[in-house]
Amino acid sequence: VQLQASGGGLVQAGGSLRLSCAASVFSGFTFDQYAIGWFRQAPGKEREGVSCISTADGSEYYKDSVKGRFTISRDNNKNTVNLQMNNLEFEDTAVYYCATDFYGVTTSICNLDSRYYDDWGQGTQVTVSS
Repeated sequence: VQLQASGGGLVQAGGSLRLSCAASVFSGFTFDQYAIGWFRQAPGKEREGVSCISTADGSEYYKDSVKGRFTISRDNNKNTVNLQMNNLEFEDTAVYYCATDFYGVTTSICNLDSRYYDDWGQGTQVTVSS
């Protein structure tokens, strides 16, 4: 899968951004066979899982610190996953990446551990000013 992340930018604390991840899926596979995760990496810190969404049924999971502020969604017809980020905090500043985890079947699970993910987008910078 080839992934293209977009939507990052500079925003003041309390503001909102909407990240998008567009996927090109290879022949023989369909987008709804993949769980999608959003990860971020701040300077000097390890990459961490922010949110993920399962395959066809779209069950959502979030890192505790973003619960209630971030919402992940997917459109399997458009091969896209969005991450709506509201009430942004300075600590949300990072490069955000989307990634795919192949399941092949409908499932309600996904994982915030990056080791499960195979294909990664190029990242989009989110900067929150305090």
